[in-house]
Amino acid sequence: MSQITTHILDTTLGRPAQGVTIVLSARQGETWTELARGVTNQDGRIAHLLPTDEPLPLGIYKLKFCTQEYFEQQATASFYPFVEIVFDVATTAHYHVPLLLNPFGYSTYRGS
Repeated sequence: MSQITTHILDTTLGRPAQGVTIVLSARQGETWTELARGVTNQDGRIAHLLPTDEPLPLGIYKLKFCTQEYFEQQATASFYPFVEIVFDVATTAHYHVPLLLNPFGYSTYRGS
């Protein structure tokens, strides 16, 4: 399992959000470097976001969820073209970062 995992639940429909592109980046100084990207499956998850099971260096990371494409595919108006969640990897532990999504709002938390 990847050290960083995520899933998306469309809270309006009450089901996982399939087909959402997610990009993982690491902060290096004032810039961001893309590490991995994938597209959510039918369960709203990406099975292996990171290409290796090696622990990431400690630091600041972000997940970018490309939500506009998802809502356009459903012909649904939305407010956020993308959602970026920035978080601190302070240990080599597993980090699960879920996104609860609807066309006009979202929330997140550190899962398990």
